[in-house]
Amino acid sequence: MKLLSVRVFEGRNIYSHRKCIRLDVHLEGYSEIPSRSIKGFNSTLLSMLPDLASHRCGIYEEGGFVTRLKEGTYLAHICEHIIIGLQNMVGIDCSFGKARVIEGDLYYIIFEYEYEKTALKCARLAVDIVNMLIAKENDLDFDLRIKEIRNIMANEHIGSSTGSICEEARKMGIPVIRIGDTGLYQLGTGKYGKVIEATISSTTSAVGVDISCDKLMTKVILEKHCLPVMPGYKVQNTVEVLYYADKLGYPLVLKPQFGNQGKGVAVDIKNRAELVRSYNRLRKTYKEMIIEKYVRGKDFRVCVVDGEVVAVAQRVPPFIIGDGCRSIQALIDEINMDPRRGNGHEKPLTKINADDGLIGRLNEEGYSLDSILQDRTKVYLRGNANLSTGGIAIDCTDEICEENKDICRRAAMALGLNICGIDICCEDIGLPINGKGAIIEINSAPGIRMHHFPSEGKERNVAKAIVNMLFNDKVSSIPIVSVTGTNGKTTTTRLIGHVMACAGYSVGMTTTGGIYINNKCIEEGDTTGYNSAMSVLLNNEVEVAVLETARGGIIRNGLAYDMADVGVITNITEDHLGLDGIRDMEDLAHVKSLVVEAVKDDGYAVINGDDSVSLTILERIKSNVVIFSKNENNPVLKRNLEKGGIGIYLKDEAIYFAKGEEYVKIIGIKSIPITIRGKVKFNIENCMAAAAALIALGVEAKVIKKGFASFYCDEENNPGRFNIFNLEGFTVILDYGHNKDGYRAVTETLKNMKHKRLVGVIGVPGDRLDSDIIEVGRIAGESFDKIYIKEDDDKRGRNKGEVANLLKFGVLQSGEIDEGNIELIDNERAALIKAMDNSKFGDIVMIFLEKYEPLLQIVKDRMESINTSEMIMA
Repeated sequence: MKLLSVRVFEGRNIYSHRKCIRLDVHLEGYSEIPSRSIKGFNSTLLSMLPDLASHRCGIYEEGGFVTRLKEGTYLAHICEHIIIGLQNMVGIDCSFGKARVIEGDLYYIIFEYEYEKTALKCARLAVDIVNMLIAKENDLDFDLRIKEIRNIMANEHIGSSTGSICEEARKMGIPVIRIGDTGLYQLGTGKYGKVIEATISSTTSAVGVDISCDKLMTKVILEKHCLPVMPGYKVQNTVEVLYYADKLGYPLVLKPQFGNQGKGVAVDIKNRAELVRSYNRLRKTYKEMIIEKYVRGKDFRVCVVDGEVVAVAQRVPPFIIGDGCRSIQALIDEINMDPRRGNGHEKPLTKINADDGLIGRLNEEGYSLDSILQDRTKVYLRGNANLSTGGIAIDCTDEICEENKDICRRAAMALGLNICGIDICCEDIGLPINGKGAIIEINSAPGIRMHHFPSEGKERNVAKAIVNMLFNDKVSSIPIVSVTGTNGKTTTTRLIGHVMACAGYSVGMTTTGGIYINNKCIEEGDTTGYNSAMSVLLNNEVEVAVLETARGGIIRNGLAYDMADVGVITNITEDHLGLDGIRDMEDLAHVKSLVVEAVKDDGYAVINGDDSVSLTILERIKSNVVIFSKNENNPVLKRNLEKGGIGIYLKDEAIYFAKGEEYVKIIGIKSIPITIRGKVKFNIENCMAAAAALIALGVEAKVIKKGFASFYCDEENNPGRFNIFNLEGFTVILDYGHNKDGYRAVTETLKNMKHKRLVGVIGVPGDRLDSDIIEVGRIAGESFDKIYIKEDDDKRGRNKGEVANLLKFGVLQSGEIDEGNIELIDNERAALIKAMDNSKFGDIVMIFLEKYEPLLQIVKDRMESINTSEMIMA
């Protein structure tokens, strides 16, 4: 088995509504050989991965996969199960996978994942296991490879606090967006989006965070607010340490001015010798230190969110109890075997690491890791109780008194923190701490797993409190409209965006022409995929997202959003067949259908009632449906209205909206500039699709009418889509027609426009089927009096002249035009210039473009030249 390529999907995709990875593999002659025919394959595999015996494998009973192995199943399917099994082995809960034959030995293996790098490492190990079992060579160090996977997962694993907040947000229906590998996540979309980094949010005061990171500054501010803190000073050398020690009196604490997780803290220092020893040890690592009076008591963490105490926990340092037999290291190892303990923050508790701090603590008590404690002797392994260093937590939320709650609220307010963890040392959190305890420090990014997973007591959902604070007005996401289809999706997208802007919304829009925020292009190019949509969803100016969602983007990366409010399919016609595994119209419909499948239950899917292929998708739709049709008696539209659904249709040369038996006239088609008084039929369809989406969003008919009436076929509103320019005696039209249905629609429109000659500058992308390119040529031959055949700069895998010759063959096949009226020109810029140079009075020069801007400039230069000449003549 050979791994050819990898494709990672972070959101819903054509294979699954879960995030998954696709491996392209070549079975190197084994596509028809089941594993039972490979000696020792099945038995060795199950001995390596015994958990595979529990896989159901479509039989819906435990052991189904083993049954498949015995019956005879194939390597790609087995590899899929191995990948899932390996992920399960390292603690990742996933189960979805499938293998698809593409052609011959080429297979796709698709599987669910949680952590990308970990999953890819598992996938490579799975391929190596299959190859090892085939070759019967036991040269794979399985344990080492699993250890490497665990190490990768430890680094990639989402933190406990972050994970809890994201999980709670999803439960509330709030979108969660991972921002690359930064560790940052955005909750919500557009203007409602809030970024979190663990428990720090984009609404958290940066000044408050800075203050909390400085223990000395925190102490000073709390003191000024008459809050209980222990007296202390900054120290920079041994002389100052001894001076302030005498001033404060023992016992004492030494700690870094800037520190976290209890690192570098020496507590309960009882005399000068111990003080000097601790200071000399710590100053090797920490340059700026604080000495303060030590307060005896228990360690409590109070979590304050939005000015309210939401959780309290007593933190207990890690400890061991001797049995008179085993060493301290052996006792630590036993504690670490607790399944609740993991590395870092991956589990509710953290494993106890025998680092220098722990060893130093043992040495102070007269022990080493090899020491054997007497029976029932209890030894604390650290001076602090942080969970990150192995401590445990006991919930005390119901025990804290109102006086202490008030102290904590005031402390959070003093630093300006809307989320914080306040560390208090006292004997009893149920009694007022004034005079009997103190605030030790304030953490602006408090870990919340101690509250979610206490070792004792009730779980407290701090994550929910944080999410509620971030979205206290209950609005978390902007409306999302996703538009796909073969033809018309760009115009439909722009028209929806234009109307929403007219309605006063800040619109984020992706199109084949670029990404637009508030009508300003922030990125030029074909921006109809995952990353472009993400740019809009992450932008906090945006109040509504209108996303052109193209076939290629869906196939390559899936959807950037989870669920849209409105999904639109303009039409599905033959285009791009033979690319990316899309073999026929059924495959193409499957790809496009993702846009209307990924719509909220109370959202709307917009379907073209006149397009037979689009109608095949109806049974997949779970949301409400809007049908648009040029025929008011379309049976599908009428059935939808009978069920209380929405319809958009043409009647008496006007677009109407109907729901049930009620109907409203939106606008006459001759009043819509892009229809050119009703002559441009395809733009009438685009207007109906846009109207359907806008009605689904709740936009009033009068607002739609106003927007449609101010949307023009020009470079400002709809660049590259049937843009008309009147020059001296002839007309130039620029359009992005790129397939046979697009050519048919445009040429039918041209025939209805006043002209003497129709001049076509034609071309088509090289990644179309030969038969489709020839058909485009034939359509052009039937329509134009003069044809210039040009080629795109991007040949898309074709040789120079290949597409042009296929087009010429198609033109001649039409039998409607002499070869003398056909001319081949290398590029479209030269072709347009020659077409304009040779144009006659009354001609319409129609160019099907690849790149809009260079052609627009050529036309504008010609118009400017004409205007200059007229001024000179005048």
